Amino acid sequence: MRLEPLLKALSDPTRLRIMRLLAHMELAVGELAQVLGQSQPRVSRHIRILCDAGLAERRKEGSWVFLRAAIGEASAPPLGAAAARLLAVSESDDAAFAARCAEDRRHLAAIRAARQASAEAYFARHAADWDTLRVLHSPDQPVEEALAAMLGTAPGSRGLGALLDVGTGTGRMAELFAPRAARVVALDKSPEMLRVARARLDGSLGASGAGAIDLVQGDFTALPFDGATFDTVLFHQVLHYAQEPGQVLAEAARVTRPGGRVAIVDFAAHDREELRERHAHARLGFADEQMLGFLAEAGFAGEAVRALAGQPLTVKIWTARKSVPAREKMPVPDGAVLEREEG
Repeated sequence: MRLEPLLKALSDPTRLRIMRLLAHMELAVGELAQVLGQSQPRVSRHIRILCDAGLAERRKEGSWVFLRAAIGEASAPPLGAAAARLLAVSESDDAAFAARCAEDRRHLAAIRAARQASAEAYFARHAADWDTLRVLHSPDQPVEEALAAMLGTAPGSRGLGALLDVGTGTGRMAELFAPRAARVVALDKSPEMLRVARARLDGSLGASGAGAIDLVQGDFTALPFDGATFDTVLFHQVLHYAQEPGQVLAEAARVTRPGGRVAIVDFAAHDREELRERHAHARLGFADEQMLGFLAEAGFAGEAVRALAGQPLTVKIWTARKSVPAREKMPVPDGAVLEREEG
């Protein structure tokens, strides 16, 4: 990273606003154009300057381009880290700049809220035929069998412990894995989806003891549970609806117990652009490097990845385990494990 291009990149008010937005989240170029009230070609020119200076990074996904900050992280070069600190201090110390940045974030929130409302309307319209729509992309049985094998528990074993099924939809995953879990919480934001799930799971709802299933309405960006509540968290064909997958996985990590697992079933990266408009997809699948990066940032260590070719889309399954912080595991001769608090 060189000083002169960096200072030149930060000499423009629009680019300063872009960097403050990127300090909080990855954004699509189209979103930036809407927030800034500028044409997409003009915003793209600003982005090119920021990327050439090493302040930001592009990532193409179908016909969309996403942008993320390349500074402010532990791995950032010292000059980049210093620039990130300068921008943060500027927002806290310059009242006019702070007001402009706050307005940009409010505008972005409104844009995303409108997109979320459109997605919720889509789910409401299609709740009754959701299972049929889902298998248009990939067959269920091979995916379900592979997922069960990767989680490594047999029916009746309760080896999944307390299981959270995020975005349960019609309740298919909750129904499938209830015999392998001590209890299941099936969460969805859509009341219409939960009504379909309730009809499907009627015999298991409200039951007590092993295999019990509870339906909960909630948002995967703000899970309505205490920290370290679940042993297993499952996302089955859900994460591609997230505008910020990293935030969703960080929230999943919050409610996962140390040593607990997350399993994600979703599409491999693809270019089926029509899925954004016709089926409310926010992301066109995920590359392994991207998904494993999200997991690592959330505090999960990747365990396994499996691909299942479909027509026309490939389905991927990723499993990972939440790290156990502030403890040191000590193997002893008989195979038992003792845990010693550090310090």
